[in-house]
Amino acid sequence: MRVKCVICDEIGQLPDDAPLAKKLRNRQICTYMCEQCNERIADKTIARIATGNFVFHRSSHPVEEDF
Repeated sequence: MRVKCVICDEIGQLPDDAPLAKKLRNRQICTYMCEQCNERIADKTIARIATGNFVFHRSSHPVEEDF
């Protein structure tokens, strides 16, 4: 399955029987990010959390109380 990263527009290949490929086929609202973009966002998020200025905004939904 050919996939395109939503951030850098890099075109990649996923095996047709991979769980992510099945998820992208069945739920079209799900988007794909390549590994480089995913790692870059994760690193920047961890750095923002470490500054102490990062605030998690959560709703008052009862399911999120366990989160």
